[in-house]
Amino acid sequence: MKKLLILFIVIQSFAAMSYGQEVVVKAAFDSTGIVIGDQLNYRISVEQPAGTRLQLPFLHDTLCKGIDILSGPFTDTADLKNGRIKVNQKYVVTSFEIGTHTVPPAVAEINGGNNQKRFYSDYSTLNVKRVNITPPDTTAKIFDIVRPYKAPVTLSEILPWILLLGIIAVITWFAVRYFKKYGGWRRKTNAIETSADPAHVIAFRDLEKLKDEQLWQKGEIKKYYTVLTDILRQYLVNRYQVFSFEMTSSETLAELVKAGFKKDDSYNQLKNVLTGADLVKFAKYIPAGDENELNFKLSWDFVEATREAEELLNEELLSKKGGEEL
Repeated sequence: MKKLLILFIVIQSFAAMSYGQEVVVKAAFDSTGIVIGDQLNYRISVEQPAGTRLQLPFLHDTLCKGIDILSGPFTDTADLKNGRIKVNQKYVVTSFEIGTHTVPPAVAEINGGNNQKRFYSDYSTLNVKRVNITPPDTTAKIFDIVRPYKAPVTLSEILPWILLLGIIAVITWFAVRYFKKYGGWRRKTNAIETSADPAHVIAFRDLEKLKDEQLWQKGEIKKYYTVLTDILRQYLVNRYQVFSFEMTSSETLAELVKAGFKKDDSYNQLKNVLTGADLVKFAKYIPAGDENELNFKLSWDFVEATREAEELLNEELLSKKGGEEL
């Protein structure tokens, strides 16, 4: 009986320690929808052990495209007892763009020497609507509208428009030349769609090319993550027929699950890469060098773990060859 009591106390102690180490990050708006120009709060909360030092990003100017930050962050801390605390951050935001906006997950991280651990919240959405204005009924007498006076157009009025069109034409010409020379990753990935190579061979080839270009080492971090996620999205097209180039990261993951993909380690690897890329592209986050290498390795491991078996590829090639001979 005494031994059972001691065992029970040990199990309870381990359970308490496990709970004490848990970190929960949440992010949400006070409301899921507003009228254009209204203001509301965006709140980030982190429940953590009292002795853990977590860092929250300092958001500037915008949460994402279409949602502007007016003030903040306003930070406070609450004691949750049992050795845990809750850190709250609040931003006052607004939006002048109609539609549904998706905010990337909030991230809290622990930096301990060479060890770095991150905790993410879920995606947050905000629906911005237009004000419905209905004209009042009236019984007043209606009069004809006076026709506008047609003044003659002078050269001084036309000349600024001619100059503006000329400037736009020059800018367009330079932009076309630039993208033909330096851009075109989306165009390249579209060309890959008709390739006879297996999906993983295409992905590995593009990943090797990205590694050789050393974009993040040159300071082109945003372009590095844009190219990296485009390679993964093209792999999803070739491997699972999930056409995700026009989707958000959350929509891409949802479509992948609908296609039969399980939420296993490979799913989490892809989610971590897409989430990290969203932070760089939309939240102006600047990752460390080892984090860039880690996201590249996660992308490579995802393709390696989900590649189609060689036996199935050989059978498919043999069947195609047999059909051609017939």
